[in-house]
Amino acid sequence: MQDQKIPATVITGFLGAGKTSLIRHALGEANGRRIALIINEFGDLGIDRDVLEGCGDAACDEVDVVELANGCICCTVADDFAPAIEALLAREPAPEHILIETSGLALPKPLVAAFNWPEIRTRLTVDGVVAVVDGPALAEGRFADDEAALQAQREADDALDHESPLAEVFEDQIGCADMVILNKTDLLSANGAEAGKARMAPHLRPGARVVEAAHGRVPPDLLLGLDAAAEDDLASRRSHHDGLDEGHDHDEFESFVMAPGTIDDPAAFAARLSMAADLHGLLRAKGFLDVAGKRRRLVVQAVGTRVDRHFDRDWRAGEARESRLVVIGLSPLDRAAVEAAIRG
Repeated sequence: MQDQKIPATVITGFLGAGKTSLIRHALGEANGRRIALIINEFGDLGIDRDVLEGCGDAACDEVDVVELANGCICCTVADDFAPAIEALLAREPAPEHILIETSGLALPKPLVAAFNWPEIRTRLTVDGVVAVVDGPALAEGRFADDEAALQAQREADDALDHESPLAEVFEDQIGCADMVILNKTDLLSANGAEAGKARMAPHLRPGARVVEAAHGRVPPDLLLGLDAAAEDDLASRRSHHDGLDEGHDHDEFESFVMAPGTIDDPAAFAARLSMAADLHGLLRAKGFLDVAGKRRRLVVQAVGTRVDRHFDRDWRAGEARESRLVVIGLSPLDRAAVEAAIRG
């Protein structure tokens, strides 16, 4: 029966770790394999979906992408995840593999447990849980590119005698994974990579593999086909939330969408975005920009103060040339001040 089930890979990881890059590479090297995507976006704008669809590869067919924008999958299994699975399985031909990109805030174990639901269990299996980790941040003792402000806030509160909730999310993701991708190793020294691995080691489950990668480039043959049947092995996937009926709280994060208008100078915009991240402790910003005089849209991806940008495709006929940017930070977030800093 296991061989008849469609395998699904759950890809988890903190904000900005490189989950979308990993998926894009897997799609680009799919070699005709029918891969469907379920994307769980945090925020009001489905940036990740558009990035994937703009990759220019036949494997990025829009009908194979399902986006859940109503919160973490782990909080909305009944309302969103199960119907999305049903819709994908009803397609002809059915997908050969399903990739599920969770929100950076998601706990993976409840999602894996959902594969034991009767309507899902007979048709799908969790081929593996893959956690993507920001290598440079981890080597420096952080969970994401800019966590210093949050850590300082936690350490200054004498009422707290437990680890930061962010630490728990990170450890839950690592502890549930069959494979951990230590990403962005092109920005790491050999000692930095070893430091990152050492920090993860206490939280890895037995047999979990750690794979080093740059820009999310991991061969699909390595990423897929783990055959873990993770839904049958929940006991070995430790969680700080085992035995708790309530979910986790996302109130410490806040996001908004801004429309910065047509951009004349992308480099200057990137510099302002980096400065805004530094001043206001932004964790993540991502979106598309309309650049004056350019036929292609500019993709912007910011993790902390580090900003990457590239042109991905032409603006389509009839498509509004509109700049849109999702900004994610720690609550409370002064939206007016952040927007003013980014606009300049």
